[in-house]
Amino acid sequence: MGVDAAEMTFDRSRHDAVGAESSGLFVLALLSLLAGAAAGAVGAAFRLALSWAETLRGNVTIWAHDRDAVGFLTIVAVCAAATALAAWLVRRFSPHASGSGIPHVEAVLKGELPPASFRLIPVKFFGGLLAIGSGLALGREGPSVQMGASLAHLVGTIFRRGWPECRALFAAGAGAGLATAFNAPIAGAVFVLEEIVRKFETRIAIAALGASATAIAVARMLLGEAPEFRVEPLAYATPAACALHAGGGIVAGCAAVAYNRAIVWTLAATDPLRRWPVQLRAALIGGGVGMLAWFTPRLVGGGEELTQWTLDGRLALSALLQAFLLRFALGAVSYSARTPGGLFAPMLVLGSQLGMLYGGVCRQIIPGLDAPPVAFAVVGMAAFFTGVVRAPVTGIVLITEMTGSFTMLLPMLGACFVAMLIPTLIGNPPIYDSLREHALPGEHSSDGR
Repeated sequence: MGVDAAEMTFDRSRHDAVGAESSGLFVLALLSLLAGAAAGAVGAAFRLALSWAETLRGNVTIWAHDRDAVGFLTIVAVCAAATALAAWLVRRFSPHASGSGIPHVEAVLKGELPPASFRLIPVKFFGGLLAIGSGLALGREGPSVQMGASLAHLVGTIFRRGWPECRALFAAGAGAGLATAFNAPIAGAVFVLEEIVRKFETRIAIAALGASATAIAVARMLLGEAPEFRVEPLAYATPAACALHAGGGIVAGCAAVAYNRAIVWTLAATDPLRRWPVQLRAALIGGGVGMLAWFTPRLVGGGEELTQWTLDGRLALSALLQAFLLRFALGAVSYSARTPGGLFAPMLVLGSQLGMLYGGVCRQIIPGLDAPPVAFAVVGMAAFFTGVVRAPVTGIVLITEMTGSFTMLLPMLGACFVAMLIPTLIGNPPIYDSLREHALPGEHSSDGR
C-alpha cells in the first residue's frame, strides 16, 4: 500500500507539473501575440516615418540644387545636424541603442548583458529616423529588431512574468521586428532560432511564430501586402545555371569577408577618437554623407530604392561597379557613426549589385546564357547575406519572401553553401559575433555599439 501511495503521489505531482507548464505555455503564447502586434505597429510606423524622411530629403536636395553654394552648405549642415542629434540621443538617454542592436539582443539572451531600459524604444525610433533619414547607409531592420525585443519584454514585465518567459518574449519580439521591417514573417521566426538564440527551443519557437504572425497582420494593415521588391517571374534554373550560381557564391563569400573586415576595421580606426564628443564624430560623418547626397542622392540612405533599381536592371555594369564600391565604403563608415541603424538593408543592396555584376560577366563570357540577370541579383542577395551573417536559412527564406522568387531556391542553396564555406574556412567570424565582442568592453563605459 505504501508503494501504491507513493506512486499515486508521484503521478499527481507529475500531472500538476505538466498542467502548470501547459498553463504557462498558453499564457506565453497569448502574450507573444500581443507583443507581436505591438512590434508590428511600431515597426510599421517606423517604416512610414522613414519613407516620409527620405521623401523630405529628396525634396530638400532638389530645392538646394537651385541655390548653388548656399544649397550645398544647407544640405551638408542639415545632414550633419541630424546625425549629431541622433548620436546625442543615444549617448544621453540609451547607449545600448547605438548601432544595429542585434548584437545587444544576442548578448542579453546569452546573459552577457542585462536588458536595456525601455527608454531605448523612443531613442531607437527617433535616432534611427534622424540617422537613416539624413542619408546614412543603415538599415531599418536593426532598430525594428531591437524595438520589437524591448516592446515584447515590456509586455512580459507589465504582466509580471518571470525572466524565462520574458526571455522568450524578448527573442520573439526581435523576430517580429525583422518580419515587419521586410514584410517577411517566416524569415522573422527563422531568424530568432538560427541567429538570435542559435538553437531550437520549443517555447521560443512558439512565441516567435505567434509574434511574427500578429506583427505582419498589423503591419500589412498599414503598409499593404505586396512583397518588398518587385521581381519578374523567374523560370527554374537549369543545371548549368545552378553551377554558375554556385560560382557566384565564391564571389559573395570573398566579398563578405572583405565587408566584415571593413566594418570591424572602421570601428577600430575610430576608437582613438573617443576623446572627441560623440556628436562631433557623428556630425563629420553626416556632413560627408550630405556632400555625397548633393552629387548622387540615389546612393545614400537605407538603399531599398537602389536595390529595386538594380533588380530592374536600370544601371549599366560600369555604373553598377561604381555604385557597389561606393556603397561598400559608405556602409562601413555609416556604421561607425554609432547612431541607430542596421546592416541588413545595406547588405541587400551590395548583394544585388554583386550578383548583377557577376551575372553580367557570365553573360559576356558565355553568349546565349539561359539565365536572366535578375536571377543572379536575387541569388547574390542571399549569398552575400549568408557570407556576412552566417545564417543561410534566414537568408534564403528572407530573400524568397522579399522577392517572391520561389523558383530560385535551389540556386540560392548552392550559392549560400559556398558563400558560408569560404569565410568559415578562412576563419572570419560572423559579423554580429565580431560586433558583440567589439562592443562588450565598451558597454560598461556607456559607448555601446
